[in-house]
Order: sequence, then C-alpha cells, then structure tokens
Amino acid sequence: MVKQKITKTITLGQLLKKYPEAAEVLFKEGMMCVGCPMAMQETLEQGCQAHGLDVNKIIKEINKKIGGKK
Repeated sequence: MVKQKITKTITLGQLLKKYPEAAEVLFKEGMMCVGCPMAMQETLEQGCQAHGLDVNKIIKEINKKIGGKK
C-alpha cells in the first residue's frame, strides 16, 4: 500500500517544488498550465476543478508516482 504524501490542499507550486516528477502525471491528464504563475497559487483541487479532472484520481496517481520518496 502506498502511503499518501500529498492532499488536495497542497498548492501546485508546493507540489512541483517538492515533487517535480508530479508534473508528468499532471501533463498526462491534460493540465498543461502548471507552469503558469497564477496556477502555482492554486491548490491541486482548484486546478483539477478548473480542468474537469477527478482530484482523488490525480492524488492517487501522484502518490503512486512519488511513493518511494520522503
């Protein structure tokens, strides 16, 4: 079982700073705006809502990708 490391309240800026590999998951799901300065202030949940994405699915995929990191 993968321990959850991120939640929907993390900002995209915080997420990408700590786990840059999370960008791969976001890009794969069509969230191409992750480099936008305004997007960096949004929470992961807000970004997913703006793109019609399931935040819980994205969190699961990101946590799976970063599973081995501290």
